[in-house]
Amino acid sequence: MPENSSLENLLTETRSFPPSPEFAAQANAQAGMYDEARADRLAFWAKQANELLTWKTPFTQTLDWSDAPVARWFADGTLNAAYNAVDRHVEAGRGDRVAIHFEGEPGDTRTVTYADLQREVSRAANAIAALGVESGDRVVIYLPMLVESVVAMLACARLGAPHSVVFGGFSADALRSRIADAEAKLVITADGGYRRGAPSALKPAVDEALEPRDGEAPTTVEHVLVVKRTGQDTAWTEGRDIWWDDALESADVRHEPVWVEAEHPLYILHTSGTTGKPKGILHTTGGYLTQAAFTHKNVFDLKAETDVYWCTADIGWVTGHSYVVYGPLINGATQLIYEGTPDTPHRGRWWELVEKYKVSILYTAPTAIRTCMKWGEDIPAKFDLSSLRVLGSVGEPINPEAWMWYRRVIGGDKAPIVDTWWQTETGAIMISPLPGVTATKPGSAQVPLPGIVADVVDDEAHSVPNGGGGYLVLSEPWPSMLRGIWGDLERYKDTYWSRFPGIYFAGDGAKKDDDGDIWLLGRVDDVMNVSGHRLSTTEIESALVSHEIVAEAAVVGAADETTGQAVVAFVILRGEHADRAATEDGSTEVQTALRNHVAKEIGPIAKPRRILVVPELPKTRSGKIMRRLLRDVAENRTVGDATTLADSSVMDLISAGLAGPAASSED
Repeated sequence: MPENSSLENLLTETRSFPPSPEFAAQANAQAGMYDEARADRLAFWAKQANELLTWKTPFTQTLDWSDAPVARWFADGTLNAAYNAVDRHVEAGRGDRVAIHFEGEPGDTRTVTYADLQREVSRAANAIAALGVESGDRVVIYLPMLVESVVAMLACARLGAPHSVVFGGFSADALRSRIADAEAKLVITADGGYRRGAPSALKPAVDEALEPRDGEAPTTVEHVLVVKRTGQDTAWTEGRDIWWDDALESADVRHEPVWVEAEHPLYILHTSGTTGKPKGILHTTGGYLTQAAFTHKNVFDLKAETDVYWCTADIGWVTGHSYVVYGPLINGATQLIYEGTPDTPHRGRWWELVEKYKVSILYTAPTAIRTCMKWGEDIPAKFDLSSLRVLGSVGEPINPEAWMWYRRVIGGDKAPIVDTWWQTETGAIMISPLPGVTATKPGSAQVPLPGIVADVVDDEAHSVPNGGGGYLVLSEPWPSMLRGIWGDLERYKDTYWSRFPGIYFAGDGAKKDDDGDIWLLGRVDDVMNVSGHRLSTTEIESALVSHEIVAEAAVVGAADETTGQAVVAFVILRGEHADRAATEDGSTEVQTALRNHVAKEIGPIAKPRRILVVPELPKTRSGKIMRRLLRDVAENRTVGDATTLADSSVMDLISAGLAGPAASSED
């Protein structure tokens, strides 16, 4: 059963914040939605698909579950994602509405209307097609947070070419593996982006990722489109590399969308897996767009004519796909996109932008909220945040203290907070309060949305009673669910459907409180959640062991008040390197080298916060590393039961070793 040290606190949470009568009266979501969905779940989703999307060919079948666990939603209907996100708003006379307020980290700005977006997406689609990309071809996108990032995704969708977005913080090796898995034909990148006040190069990672390597199949990439953002000197491969502006300059501003079946692949997004190799999560078009639009409209109570919406997520993560690109634009929203970090050029940057653009809906991560708490409430107090009327939280469970701070300091004690649970795999929000309906509770995602069937079960898949803990599962298919792992159907079945046959296992522990509300307790497998980013322990261990001085490594996620979890690594060094690490200078040198190595192999976000050099690792007689005991050490707890270890004295050796100079390395 999942462990959590703060369960007692969760069960005694008595604070509740019902919606104000004024908010409830104007809310998009109404309580009757739950009854409507319970009465006929499929009819409920068919209604959403018809009301929220424009179909070229109407669908006649809502769900085909005959090939479970692969679902087919609205399969005989045809549509286009870019048309739904852009063109239909222009055709309806809303072309002058602002789609995107862009703010660069250096302070440069851009305002893009829906008519502007239609022209840019059409030009980009024509330019990409001219490079030989056709419906079904895959395109990798490796960009900062720019208008061009949204345009690139929509241009691919317009062509029926599935995109695979790779977070700009990932390394060349991580990028290479994702390009190879998708067998991409085109990469779209930039010379660089701005990060913490300085230009940060991106193109060199693409060049390195595409270099021929002995023993590896040649890359399938034919061209690289490069957005000019920073003006840095950029290495160039003639015949392969093309400037984005040059490609779009001569492209026609008109483009007929490629109408695709609802089950046509829209995108692949790689997420960490417990086996080390990232999983290419596959999402298709009709069902995904339906649930993204439904949840965006109702969970955030979007009023497209008046709201200014801001989701702070990067497009490299699923939140950026569903709640920066597809959900908001399908709903005709006006949104803010910001390139930089919350503390550049000062720690009030986010609140300055809320004031400047009169942001009314803010969707961000608990990590960011806790960081702002640490900086002090005097910083947001300098800015006018009165425009905010709905606050959202995403990426990991939010602790009640941060929830209350968010409500009081940022929301002025009036804006409802929607604490949302979902995953890359689910495609859209699954569990969340509905503002205007739900009496919100600090720290709890609370209830499955209308049309979603979720539960907390025990080891035998029996529903736990109120007050009980177990595993979060989804027992009925939902429109935006993943359709598989790219190229590996068996891994999809094994990963999500084998623990409880016929039931989707989310990999998260959860608990029901005395009211039956759901509390998320974090991952129960070997995937860590660092600042809302999922990182595989196996992937980081593999990176560490690939360094010549490391003989063996084990990685755990330790609780961290700012990032939710932090990476802590235990390493056994080869031969003389262990002796060197026992000295103070050697310890610093070794840890710096290993942390930088992990950053190179995976990306800076995966850098261990601490690296502990140990003589042995705690293993069972079958050779399994007991990460539970290492987590105890990492979190400075009394080490738990070690009787199943092949050699229980190992934990004494580890504890003794921690007193030496090689104990830790922290930023």
